[in-house]
Amino acid sequence: MEFVWQYGLFFAKTATVLAAVLVVMARIASLVMQRRGGERAQLQVVRLNRQYQRLVRTLQRQLLSDKQLQALHKADAAAEKARRKEPAKDPTKKGEPARHRVFVLDFKGDMRASQTAALRMEVSAVLGAAHPGDAVLLRLESPGGVVHGYGFAAAQVERLRDAGLQVTAAVDQVAASGGYMMAAVAHHIIAAPFAVVGSIGVVAQIPNFYKWLQRREVDVELVTAGRHKRTLTLFGENTPEGRAQMQQELQEVHELFQAVVTKHRPKLDMAEVASGRAWYGASALKLGLVDALETSDAWLARAMADSDVYALRWHHDHGLGSRLSGWVARTAARAVELGVEKAWRRTAATQLPEHR
Repeated sequence: MEFVWQYGLFFAKTATVLAAVLVVMARIASLVMQRRGGERAQLQVVRLNRQYQRLVRTLQRQLLSDKQLQALHKADAAAEKARRKEPAKDPTKKGEPARHRVFVLDFKGDMRASQTAALRMEVSAVLGAAHPGDAVLLRLESPGGVVHGYGFAAAQVERLRDAGLQVTAAVDQVAASGGYMMAAVAHHIIAAPFAVVGSIGVVAQIPNFYKWLQRREVDVELVTAGRHKRTLTLFGENTPEGRAQMQQELQEVHELFQAVVTKHRPKLDMAEVASGRAWYGASALKLGLVDALETSDAWLARAMADSDVYALRWHHDHGLGSRLSGWVARTAARAVELGVEKAWRRTAATQLPEHR
């Protein structure tokens, strides 16, 4: 047993060193590729019709007989062959009814709306390939964030509207504050019954260390050119004038926010919905913040009956180094998680009374 233990410890040390060396080497290679312009970005396109069909067929393999499955596979192959052979039709020409297409874009927003960089590329791709009659489903999940970031993201949705595409925003979980501003630009908003929607308001919050510094006899000099260059500060003494100016600026942003929502949803009672409060989907429907209670899955299932549905995703390939580093980080985190769980189980087994 002592030999096995020592061998296992040696093996673990060797594997750790080898993994560290591989990560360093891969990271160096990745940095070299980035310097040479080797970092790649690409657009991934997935035809959801086929993906959903495979999902259904997986279940049917367990439910149907071999003869029934064979007939289904033949029908699928024939339908796909006919679709591929069918020449591209120009829907702008009369007498050529084309099968509609739906482009699915996903936006998972953080505080900085950092996914806007990918969204703008996806929107550009759609605008270059779309035909009249095509539609866009924007699956939104965002609690909001910085004003300029979400303002720019909403402008990307506006590009789709300006091009004449029918845009539907789907909120399965949350579209609040800046997230709702993006949704409001769409022609139609659907939401799950318990999705969080709304929060048409603006907030600013910063800590102030002036009193703490004053007790330690630390002075902070703030020199500005411009009466309102700084309103509230982190380290200086905030004045009533500065607070009033900050409140005025927030009010101006709030009015701009309401103007965007009112432009696209003029029937809303802004006095009621622009208080900064958020609502669940069912209540949001009554107020007119959304148009229907429906999940994005239900919407897509219905759309695939008569449309070709494509999911688009723009992403950066940061190279082997980043992928390997990410794998090591995920593996380490999982190992820690398993270790904590194992320790908890041991503690519970020794401390909790047994059931007899």
